[in-house]
Amino acid sequence: MEKKIFIKTFGCQMNEYDSNRIYDSVKKIGFIKTQDQKNTDCYILNTCHIRDKAKEKVYHEVGRVKKLYKNKNKPIVVVAGCVAQAENQEMLKREPYIDIVIGPQSYHKINNILKSHTTKQKKEETDFETISKFQYFDQIKNTSNKISSFLTIQEGCDKFCHFCVVPYTRGPEYSRPFNKIINEAEELVKNGVKEITLLGQNVNAYSYVEGFNKYKISNLINELEKFSELKRIRYTTSHPKDMTNDLIECYATSKKLMPFVHLPIQSGSNKILKQMNRKHTVEEYLDIYDNLKKINPLIHFSSDFLISYPGETDFDFNQTIELIKKIKFINSFSFIFSPRPGTKAAELKTIDEKISKERLIKIQKYLFSFQLEMNKSFVNKTIEVLVENKIEGQDKLFGRNKYLNSVIFKGDTSKIGKIVNVKIENSNQNTLFGKIENNNMRAA
Repeated sequence: MEKKIFIKTFGCQMNEYDSNRIYDSVKKIGFIKTQDQKNTDCYILNTCHIRDKAKEKVYHEVGRVKKLYKNKNKPIVVVAGCVAQAENQEMLKREPYIDIVIGPQSYHKINNILKSHTTKQKKEETDFETISKFQYFDQIKNTSNKISSFLTIQEGCDKFCHFCVVPYTRGPEYSRPFNKIINEAEELVKNGVKEITLLGQNVNAYSYVEGFNKYKISNLINELEKFSELKRIRYTTSHPKDMTNDLIECYATSKKLMPFVHLPIQSGSNKILKQMNRKHTVEEYLDIYDNLKKINPLIHFSSDFLISYPGETDFDFNQTIELIKKIKFINSFSFIFSPRPGTKAAELKTIDEKISKERLIKIQKYLFSFQLEMNKSFVNKTIEVLVENKIEGQDKLFGRNKYLNSVIFKGDTSKIGKIVNVKIENSNQNTLFGKIENNNMRAA
């Protein structure tokens, strides 16, 4: 008998990938995906621990589920992801409504856990079993048929930035076998996927040795280049320390690697970078920027910025502003530092909240201005857009250009999965609006 399962996904792209793979797994034991969260047999919260107050947000969500099912049969409530990994048994003690807590490296056990679940039994599974997990999922086809799809190639982190919980919630760096990744990519392309984004906590640290061969992310990109039906390749999230020459060279040799680099720097101050344990300098970051710009002047950057890290002075902050002015990042994320339990930075004295908010407003003013400037530069120009879907309830299509800008324009569903030429007529900070040029459409 079929049962319904609903997954609410928070946070990073890897969580989205994980949620899709969980769906692929639970199909084997009779669960079917539903978008109706009010009528489901299993309700999973796939959580993220990166943002502020992540733990409390989970309990808030569980409280909301309680209300949804106040006068109904209770679903199996599962908390998955990085908050589950960090809090484990504590979640079951604090909130009896939760039935199962499962960490990211234990998803291969989800079927057995659901099959053996009873109303009287609580279950916590948060061991680090990365290899076993991937070996399990390598046997299950990835059924994603989105035009743009994620593909995890690496998990975990060995960098131990002092503000970050990832090494504690995702474990040490692990790179999947090269041929398993290529096999999964082939399956995705068969499903109709036209764009693949390679994922990892340190995606450009990918390193897999087999016999006398050592494979890196550049080898993956070069192999994906051979798939004729695949039109675009991206990767995220990178670390400056692992931005090696062979990867940089891919921007000269690959026709499918997009000219958009998301490379978090966090701060423009070497002093703060050292205190963060980032293992790179501003100068090294700028060398990467310069080298890529020499290869292709049309390459643009985005980044992550952590504002008011403990010890950040006005001088340090202004160095970050100067870096932003120099590079003109076109789409970045910026947040005020907030302590994460278990990290080294959690023990440090935080900066005054008022000062921190003022700094965030100032930095976002610059970041948003460059983002707006970039979007305005497309107006009255014709750009290539990969069409991903039709907007629900409208006669408009949604797609993205090479720089991940959202593009909205009128069109019919026959264009989905194709790269079309769109003349941009208007823009705002986040979106481009235009009109399709029908005579210039090319098959994806």
